[in-house]
Amino acid sequence: VQLQASGGGLVQDGGSLRLSCAASGRAFNNYGMAWFRQAPGNEREFVVGIRKSGGRTYYSDSVKGRFTISRDNDKSTVYLQMNSLKPEDTAVYYCAAGNPILSSISSADAYYYWGQGTLVTVSS
Repeated sequence: VQLQASGGGLVQDGGSLRLSCAASGRAFNNYGMAWFRQAPGNEREFVVGIRKSGGRTYYSDSVKGRFTISRDNDKSTVYLQMNSLKPEDTAVYYCAAGNPILSSISSADAYYYWGQGTLVTVSS
């Protein structure tokens, strides 16, 4: 699976952005999807995940209530709607594909395929 992330940019504190991750190659709907992010000097951290059917989603506490993940299996695309953005959300955002068990859904090691990352900058 090849993943192409897009939609990053510069936004003010409190603003919104929508990230997209388009997949090509193997059947998109065979994989759970996730977004991770990495800020300068920090480790890559889990943001949100969605099961391959789209029926279950999992959010990190830091984004719960502000971010929403969704997927369109017909378009082989996963989306991340980010509202009420904060300066601490500034990071490179990566989409990932895999089939982690529930206990590993937030572990980067559980994902097989990664997009190239898209930069989100939130100014204060």
